[in-house]
Amino acid sequence: MRGPLPAAWTPYVHGLLRIVAAFLYLAHGSQKLLGYPSDGPGPPMSALIGVAGALELGGGLLLLVGLWTRPVAFLLSGQMAAAYFMAHAPKGFWPLLNGGELAALYCFVWLFFATAGPGALALDRR
Repeated sequence: MRGPLPAAWTPYVHGLLRIVAAFLYLAHGSQKLLGYPSDGPGPPMSALIGVAGALELGGGLLLLVGLWTRPVAFLLSGQMAAAYFMAHAPKGFWPLLNGGELAALYCFVWLFFATAGPGALALDRR
């Protein structure tokens, strides 16, 4: 044991990170495509927002259950990199000030899963 949790728990915490991140991510797609959950109308629909919403909802669902984790996570990592540089970076350098901290964080979380795999509790493991 090297830390507060036994090393045997690592694959389960890895899988839990995937599940929680995917659940939060797919909510962005649901909001864009379905207007739910939202306090008001979702963002105005455009072709780019529609594609982003479909990737977020569909990719989030696939990652939630851990199906095709590596290729889906790689695609979503690229989507978040593009979102950051298209929508946030032009507003300034610092992610905290340009509103891009979530896009940057999701980009690297999905890159982690693209390289490390899904962890435990994934359909990819069957």
